[in-house]
Amino acid sequence: MTRGGIASLLLAGAAAAPCVSAIDLDAHGYLDCRLVARAGERSWADGGLGKTRFGTGGTSLGCVQAGATATAQLTPSLLALADIQYQTTDHNDFSVLEAYLRYRPVSTTPLRWSVKVGAFFPPVSLENDAIGWTSPWTITSSAINSWIGEEFRSIGAEARLEWRGATQTITGIAAIVRSNDPAGELLAARGWSLSDLVSGLGSHVREPDVYAIDGHVSVPLRFNPFLENDGDPGWYAGVTWSAPGRASVSLLRYDNEADPSSHSHGESPVFSWRTDFWSLGAQAEFGDVVVMGQAMTGSTDIAPSPFFSTYTDFRAAYMLAGWNRGAWRPALRLDVFSTVQLPEQINNRVREHGHAITFALNWRPYEWLRLTGEALHVYSWRNQRVDEGLAPDRSDDQVQLSARFLF
Repeated sequence: MTRGGIASLLLAGAAAAPCVSAIDLDAHGYLDCRLVARAGERSWADGGLGKTRFGTGGTSLGCVQAGATATAQLTPSLLALADIQYQTTDHNDFSVLEAYLRYRPVSTTPLRWSVKVGAFFPPVSLENDAIGWTSPWTITSSAINSWIGEEFRSIGAEARLEWRGATQTITGIAAIVRSNDPAGELLAARGWSLSDLVSGLGSHVREPDVYAIDGHVSVPLRFNPFLENDGDPGWYAGVTWSAPGRASVSLLRYDNEADPSSHSHGESPVFSWRTDFWSLGAQAEFGDVVVMGQAMTGSTDIAPSPFFSTYTDFRAAYMLAGWNRGAWRPALRLDVFSTVQLPEQINNRVREHGHAITFALNWRPYEWLRLTGEALHVYSWRNQRVDEGLAPDRSDDQVQLSARFLF
């Protein structure tokens, strides 16, 4: 679905609302300006194999992104939402992150259901629940949610069924989506990264230059991860148990059902990757302290010809602890991640493992201002670096000071 098609969907929903009903409009947004001490290795955003958003050393100062979320309560049961962003890293880009209609009838019983159609994030993340799919705890997302933000957007329909008890809620979720056939290529071509860059609809994410050169194509090489190549829909389904104010546990299965031999048409075809994964997340609250963790395991396969096929197994997990101290909010997160290309008979098959430590301190002296200092240390071993004449293992540090102006 194109940006124009999604906008038309929302306009149609607004037009369908009864004219006599008052439409409740709401909008929130932010502008993010930063002072950054960059990591030394060339960033993946610039075609390198670095794990951080900002690389090549030195410092930089400027406004790096902005975003806004607008909602319209068209009727008591019908909501329209649009989420847009502007970001400057890699290349200046204005894009739509999400745009959907949600129908959720008013319920006076323990059961409540809802359905939404349009473009939206799959419900993977525990940490990214602020404006523009950002985190209230850190500037940089975990490895898991950095990948989800870059390569995944569900374009289709999602249904939820909730049972609400006196002290707990159980939610079942299922979706049919027509998008994301190329998703998984970044993990195979570049590996995991840690950043807060989120791809908008119509975006073209960058491949590492060494991957393009090895494939005998010119750089920079980019592709649209939100394509439907084979006409077969993908799906996800999951269940969540939650006790509000105490704890929650979520399990999700995702499968894009892509034909790994299919590809888009045109001068630069984009091949499909059959990508599936399990995601397990949990969160607990102990007074002012919040602890959350998430683990993911899956694989992504490609078969571009009858004579060659390969798949990449991937694993990642993180644990985050945060402390709500009024205007102050410190947070600490530990990440681990790995990928391995198979079968083992492939010469120089690509492998990776690593870990990261993120510490952030948030201070919100006013409702319209949030200041965040963040230090990120990443260690990774990836044998693909040898193709660039580098050592396979690398330790890097990125430090950021963010001033986020909110409205």
